[in-house]
Amino acid sequence: MAFRKTVKRAFEIAFSKHAQPLWFRILKYLVLICIAYVFWGRDVLWIIFISLFTVGLCLHFWYRHKTHAWTKSYALWKHDKDRTE
Repeated sequence: MAFRKTVKRAFEIAFSKHAQPLWFRILKYLVLICIAYVFWGRDVLWIIFISLFTVGLCLHFWYRHKTHAWTKSYALWKHDKDRTE
């Protein structure tokens, strides 16, 4: 798969309304905001954010590997060839 095509597909998945339910997106950002509020001004805030980013990136690449670049279903990811957004 060409790089341009890969990046385009990654953005389609990242901004898909079907990739994550709305409740999960809201909860995710509320948790991040609460963490930022509680730890604001402390050095540990950046350690937490870097850790969360690293875990999220690893999880992303694991799912990408297991779904063969988002073309097969795996765990909670359900691939639907006929879905149009």
